[in-house]
Amino acid sequence: MDPRIREDFPILKREVNGYPLIYFDNAATTQKPRQVIEAVRDFYMTLNANVHRGIHYLSREASELYEKAHETLAKFINAEFEEIMFSSNTTDAINTVAWGWALRNLKEGDKIVTTVMEHHSNMLPWRAVAEIRGAKVAYVDVDEDGIPLMDEMEAKIDGSTKIVAISGMSNVTGAIPDVKDVIRLAHENGAVALVDGAQMVPHMPVDVKKLDVDFLAFSGHKMLGPTGTGVLYCRKELLEEMFPAKPGGGTIRDVTLEGQEWAPSPWKYEGGTPNIAGGIGLAEAANYLMKVGMDEVRRHEKELTARGLKLLSEIGNVILYGPRDVEKRGGILAFNVEGMDPHMVGALLDSKGIAVRTGLHCAHPLHRRLGAPDGTVRASFYLYNTVEEVEKLAEELRSIKSVACC
Repeated sequence: MDPRIREDFPILKREVNGYPLIYFDNAATTQKPRQVIEAVRDFYMTLNANVHRGIHYLSREASELYEKAHETLAKFINAEFEEIMFSSNTTDAINTVAWGWALRNLKEGDKIVTTVMEHHSNMLPWRAVAEIRGAKVAYVDVDEDGIPLMDEMEAKIDGSTKIVAISGMSNVTGAIPDVKDVIRLAHENGAVALVDGAQMVPHMPVDVKKLDVDFLAFSGHKMLGPTGTGVLYCRKELLEEMFPAKPGGGTIRDVTLEGQEWAPSPWKYEGGTPNIAGGIGLAEAANYLMKVGMDEVRRHEKELTARGLKLLSEIGNVILYGPRDVEKRGGILAFNVEGMDPHMVGALLDSKGIAVRTGLHCAHPLHRRLGAPDGTVRASFYLYNTVEEVEKLAEELRSIKSVACC
């Protein structure tokens, strides 16, 4: 990766606890380049107005930028303009499908198939809808590396299945399932497929046409964009089956006391005043990533992950979770130090300026399945991290090991 990239991220210049910041909490949220920060700032300083509400100059210009932001995100994943709906995050996007599609299309006895690997955001909405509609939720187990079992997937996806929901990359282990094969199984059984792309989309090339996916949800703040931004992709053929999960201002063409005429997609699904500055900032983030190249992002993360796996596996009492093959995982290392609480390990790393995540990472069932009911330490990488930073993590863990052993 071009070392000049780090110059675009002002926060990486700061010190924490007297040490240069090493930021390894990217699976939770990524840092923002100055281009994104400036895009948000410039909107508020020079163009702040509501969209689709006025004929004055500021409103017209704000509307044009906001619509161009949708075009940029469509280009980012090879979608059509009307297939891109902005949301506040992945959780919001998945709930839009749960309440806007599943609630209206499920009936008693229908089945939703998901996996033990999932983030709670791709579990709880389906449970809620299933309870209301009398449907069932079936969970596909994972192997010892946290990858969903394909033979079990084939057995559980059947004629009663209406939706299959799976993460494109585990937020705990970084495990990458074969989502294209899962989507194929869903379609062969007459079901639709949703991919939780929160960890997948920011870290590798994603083409919705090649995946043949029906719904794809992802967050802006995990791909260099502002917090409170996200995207729901909905296949064009399914748009008419979707109902606005948040009907109200901006979602209609006309309203009478007898009914309403909905606005065209995507506005039909973006009720109320949107996060305009956030959407513009998200487009700037997508442009930044496209300029770097998602193939290059993926290559760089595999390099960091391979180095991390090698170094951490050489530390005797560090337990690593997830696949050992970097082709089957993203830039996430989940681990524990034997005899130490993960939060203590995280605190010791923080004392040296290394930011990691500790705990259950909104994936309690997966941690229990992996034999880590108290959680894990998670170091997650992105395009601005370096091999030297990974080596520093290993060095500090060796010091922590000596504390744990005494």
